[in-house]
Amino acid sequence: MTTMNISLPDALKAFIDQQVNARGYGTSSEYVRELIRKDQDVQCLRQMLLEGASSEVTEPVDPSYFQSLRERVKHRRAS
Repeated sequence: MTTMNISLPDALKAFIDQQVNARGYGTSSEYVRELIRKDQDVQCLRQMLLEGASSEVTEPVDPSYFQSLRERVKHRRAS
């Protein structure tokens, strides 16, 4: 694991310390890593949405399409 040092204003450091204590993180590094992971997830979702928005139009979906998605999710959870 690589180490990175950052400089923060006192107010941000105090906020991080408060979050670490209130939310059960062991260290400020754990808290910051979690924030970075969440941001990566947001960036990934944004990219997928942009790709979907720029893809070719397909047939309109109907209620049976969403029902089939629900069934697939139920099946995966049961496995």
